[in-house]
Amino acid sequence: NGSQQEEPGHLSVDHESLKEPRNKKGGWITFPFLAVAILGLGLATGGATSNLVVYLIKEYNVPSVDAAQISNIISGSISVAPVAGAIVADAFFGCFPIVAVAMVMAVLSLVMFTLTASLPGLRPAACQLGAGPCEQASTGQMAALYAAVFLLCLSAAGARFNQATMGANQFEAAADRDVFFNWYFIFFYASTVLGATVIVYLQDTVSWTLGFGVSCAASIVGLTALLLGARYYRQPPAQGSPFTGLARVVVAAARNRKVSVVASKEDLKFYYGPRRGDDDVKTAIACSFLNRAAVITDGDVDGASGSALRPWRVCTVQQVEDFKTVLRIMPLWSAAIVLSISIGVQINFTILQALAMDRAVGRFTVPAGSMFVASLIAVVIFLGLLDRVLLPLWRRLTSHTPTPLQCVGVGHALTVLSMAASAVIERHRTATVRAHGEE
Repeated sequence: NGSQQEEPGHLSVDHESLKEPRNKKGGWITFPFLAVAILGLGLATGGATSNLVVYLIKEYNVPSVDAAQISNIISGSISVAPVAGAIVADAFFGCFPIVAVAMVMAVLSLVMFTLTASLPGLRPAACQLGAGPCEQASTGQMAALYAAVFLLCLSAAGARFNQATMGANQFEAAADRDVFFNWYFIFFYASTVLGATVIVYLQDTVSWTLGFGVSCAASIVGLTALLLGARYYRQPPAQGSPFTGLARVVVAAARNRKVSVVASKEDLKFYYGPRRGDDDVKTAIACSFLNRAAVITDGDVDGASGSALRPWRVCTVQQVEDFKTVLRIMPLWSAAIVLSISIGVQINFTILQALAMDRAVGRFTVPAGSMFVASLIAVVIFLGLLDRVLLPLWRRLTSHTPTPLQCVGVGHALTVLSMAASAVIERHRTATVRAHGEE
């Protein structure tokens, strides 16, 4: 690592990564480069997407409901695409090359957005009051806009998850990785807040060209910082897709469905992989059907090397246990999807409602695209308080550290309460509108 000094309130000198030799790659010397890359990409993405509903309505004459639906689809694509990017990075190339290419895509995307805002031929004519129906965007104009969106989705696919993984790979100590993840989310949400306030303000009050141009500059700065730190990064080789191992468990268990699984070590041998012993059979007894995937039958394993001759018929105990772990987190993952959909829909329709509101605060008019930023600011503040104040205080008072599942459960409960509060407020707002005879 490039630094052996302790930062007050940040790192402890007994962390393993601070004891590594100076010539070893990785460690906190990589943090400034990664931090700027995270901020640059987050600012660019936030500047491009936060005000997209307004951009579609005002510059492309898209009906408001259609604009919200388009924005929902784009937000969903940007949220799902990182799963594919993570698989590609794990299976083939590693994190750094994928993140670097993704950030190049971000630059190209913001260049395209800037062109759509600056070149009149890439947008329909502006609506004129009393001049009849607004001109609809042509196929070519929408194709240019969707090309920018597609590049932005590719950027999110390659960078959003892999930036976090790449940062965690720089540290050996679990404590250091925990600190990095906290700062990753702080930078991620802080950059989104800046994109949804500063850049949205520029787009609404100065020009769309300047707003997208600033986002483009941020993406370039982030890419430059990422590349400048390349010589310091630890870059573990690709380990292969974990999904392949999961698929093998299902196939092998199905093929061995007629094998009788018993708990006796003398009657049954499980496969632990080459150069490993069958040291603990109990880890493979919890789920009888899946355990069949790890049962050794004739011709499955090379007796000399211990390697699997038929990997789609026999899997290691570890692969079976990994599959069980995935099954255990499925309810948590599914619940997060439902909550995320609700939050995403709420954000877009909040922007639509803001367009019809009086948003003036004195001489300043709050941009419609910035109305949801209060929730992001709350996340940034709360993460900092959680890491530095709340959790340490809770540990001192109770001598107990909350498990990650307990923390997630509290977060879900708070989300449910926030959605309930939103429903009450919306009901009151709708009643007020109807009382005044408006639709």
